[in-house]
Amino acid sequence: MDFDYPPEAESFRKEFRAWLDEHLDDGLRELGREATTDDPKRIERLRQWNRTLADARYAAIAWPSEYGGRGASLMEQIVYAEEMHRAGAPGTVNIIGLSNIAPAIMEHGTEDQKHTLLPRMLRGDDIWCQGFSEPDAGSDLASLSTSAVLDGDHFVVNGQKTWNTLGLFANRCELLVRTDRAAPKHGGISCLLVDMTLPGIEVRPLVTITAEREFSEIFFTDVRVPRDALLGPLNEGWRVAMTTLAYERGTVANLHLGLRKKISDLLEIAKRTPVASGGQTAAQDRVLRQTLARVYLEGELLKLVSQRAISGALHGREMGPESSIAKLVWSEAEQHLGEVAGDVLGPEANTGRWGRDRVAMRSFTIAGGTTQVNKNVIAQRILGLPRGD
Repeated sequence: MDFDYPPEAESFRKEFRAWLDEHLDDGLRELGREATTDDPKRIERLRQWNRTLADARYAAIAWPSEYGGRGASLMEQIVYAEEMHRAGAPGTVNIIGLSNIAPAIMEHGTEDQKHTLLPRMLRGDDIWCQGFSEPDAGSDLASLSTSAVLDGDHFVVNGQKTWNTLGLFANRCELLVRTDRAAPKHGGISCLLVDMTLPGIEVRPLVTITAEREFSEIFFTDVRVPRDALLGPLNEGWRVAMTTLAYERGTVANLHLGLRKKISDLLEIAKRTPVASGGQTAAQDRVLRQTLARVYLEGELLKLVSQRAISGALHGREMGPESSIAKLVWSEAEQHLGEVAGDVLGPEANTGRWGRDRVAMRSFTIAGGTTQVNKNVIAQRILGLPRGD
């Protein structure tokens, strides 16, 4: 692992920090602390903040300047994440679109798709979701069965997608469909950029254990999607999907920022929270100190793994298995953090911020790549173990 912050990255840090200090207020910082994901009023406030960022070319700094970005280097992107985190600034409303879907449009889209869709995505005028997973095609995405049949100048789409983040608010969807059932499993898949207001689309919210509606399932019944909504060549949607997922997995390099902040907060709470007996604080209790130390070290391990991935990218190596390692460490550390919070706070950990997080943390070993799949990736691509039957 070998990287330093170059002068241009530190210059960008100074510029961006000054801009944040000028434009952030307590209301926006409170918006950044809110954990709920399905409040329409919060979504609208995030839209407004998104437009402020876009006007200053801070909404998607990695984008090329011709599309409203800054063509930022990797280290400038790291600095951006650090400064947003330091300031307590809320992110963009359209994180899936900006980070994952936009790169696929830039790489595979037509000029009309780029110049029509990207500006609205950048400002948060359109909110995007991904129509990838299905009830019988999650980790095995190539098993998807939602169909699209050409009928003149339209595709007729039928099927069901599930676990669509922000599906309740999205008015655009990057949709994977099967357009050739006779092709091999990873062939015959195409990608469509779908207007979610088309007739025949039904969105049903999925209420999670936190009582939020962050996810939805989407039903398509004879939906006529214009042929020019095809992203990339017909029957080559798997390549488009891999572009999208590559950028999704690349964002794990910054997971340690949020985790380590929560660990730091819990350590401070432990210093002033008395245990049931002995007149000691939780931080002084010999047993609790061990569990607090373990979760602290997990946070530092995640930072190390993330920096190793960044170092590799800076030296010309694509981010590969490190993203699976980072996701694995992050998801398990988040769950351990919830357990330790319960040990430190007792019943108070079941309410407020910690109560919501302790419940939500249970999903982290599933969402964004299950632990089992990540372990298989690590076993095969890092340890060189053979595939299991």
